[in-house]
Amino acid sequence: MRQWARWTALMLLGAAIVLYAGDWLVFNMRGARTEKVTVSRFLSAPLKNNKEELDYLGSEDVLCSASLFPQGGHAPCWYLRRHKNQITRI
Repeated sequence: MRQWARWTALMLLGAAIVLYAGDWLVFNMRGARTEKVTVSRFLSAPLKNNKEELDYLGSEDVLCSASLFPQGGHAPCWYLRRHKNQITRI
């Protein structure tokens, strides 16, 4: 049973490495393609009675990579499109 679990873990790790390497290769072969996504920023400040106040900081265009994983220091565009509201907690 342990050998099977070890083999499965190694196969999953190898698949993840191959997938990331392929994503990096395609990203760089396309010329490190980036796009812009408009993101709304909020600041969360704690209040009494376990409540919090959200302050709108504005919206800005954020560069993102057209890839599956973060590449070139940018978050993937598919992630930013699904998480357009970003909250910073203090």
